[in-house]
Amino acid sequence: MRLDGKVAVITGAASGQGAAAARRFAEEGAAVVLLDWSADQGKAVAAELTEAGRRAVFHQLDISDEPAVAETIAAVRAEFGTIDVLFNNAGIGYSSNDTYNMTTVLDTPPSHWRKILEINLDGAANVTRHVLPIMIEGGGGSIINNASINGIVGMPGADAYTASKGGLVALTRVWAVDYGRKGVRVNCICPGSIRTPMMADAIKSAEDEEHFSNNLLGRMGTSEEIANIALFFASDESSYLTGVILPADGGWTAQ
Repeated sequence: MRLDGKVAVITGAASGQGAAAARRFAEEGAAVVLLDWSADQGKAVAAELTEAGRRAVFHQLDISDEPAVAETIAAVRAEFGTIDVLFNNAGIGYSSNDTYNMTTVLDTPPSHWRKILEINLDGAANVTRHVLPIMIEGGGGSIINNASINGIVGMPGADAYTASKGGLVALTRVWAVDYGRKGVRVNCICPGSIRTPMMADAIKSAEDEEHFSNNLLGRMGTSEEIANIALFFASDESSYLTGVILPADGGWTAQ
């Protein structure tokens, strides 16, 4: 029960890595607050956890809507009293929606570029802006940012996504500097190819599967593997770690 008695807020918690983290954190004793813009899926995950005897609530939220974020985090504080863990997981990457295409700066309309950054970068900042004062008042906490290897290695054809994830990596470092002495640890996971519902839009053939498995372990990662890393950063087992940028990519960046 590594998170016993803690309150954890997870964005993008309705599916993929966020849902896996919600399950894992709840298993370890946390009261889990699930935030996502997908109401049906988010409610389903929260119901699954409560039926298993865990404490979990869901709030539908578009994290790019700052006033809505402020209202939601205030409601969470009113219900739970504090927030100990924040997993900034929500993000847009591979998608069948043309607005979120992974492509070059030349082929990304400015409105699409702005929307990707509003979700991936501004959204994380919005939630953190309202959670940080609660953590500081409570004596500290752990913030985990979910970025990407795109944020630390140049990869072609995903420019808006890369900008957003690179920004999240940079924010991890500066938040660690700014708030370490106030008891808040800030760390970052940089996943490589992880098998999630979002990635299904990008894997259409055996060649695609081979491309996304091109790492030292020869396979894609799982949402549960990322959730276990997030759990470590959330728990007191990582109490001497802050400002860490951790690739979770099957060794891809070591090649």
